[in-house]
Amino acid sequence: MGAKCPRPVVLDAGALIAVERSNRRIVALLELADEIHVPAAVVAQVWRNPARQVRLVRLLATEAIRITALDEIEARAVGHLCAASATANIVDASVALLARRVAGVVVTSDPDDLSAIDPGLELFTC
Repeated sequence: MGAKCPRPVVLDAGALIAVERSNRRIVALLELADEIHVPAAVVAQVWRNPARQVRLVRLLATEAIRITALDEIEARAVGHLCAASATANIVDASVALLARRVAGVVVTSDPDDLSAIDPGLELFTC
């Protein structure tokens, strides 16, 4: 197996859906990652039926996953980012904000929306 990813990875909803659908490219990337971050809002966006989302449940239960809560401080920061980028998508804004904080690469199925929020993000499209 190759070297570990040197930077943290931040997942959006599309990345979690790709894992659930056994996207080999994304699964291989995550196997190389030491740090994987997911905003709690992203989990809420994809969490529907854990009995049928076995791969998602397993991924979120691993020690490598760090889920960031949307507490009051984070919510205000997300709101400010939405205002600054003229967007209303708090889930995408929470992904962008978390990626900034951890200096991570975002794994996404929606690079255009995330680039509109923060053109400086490094994106890996699934």
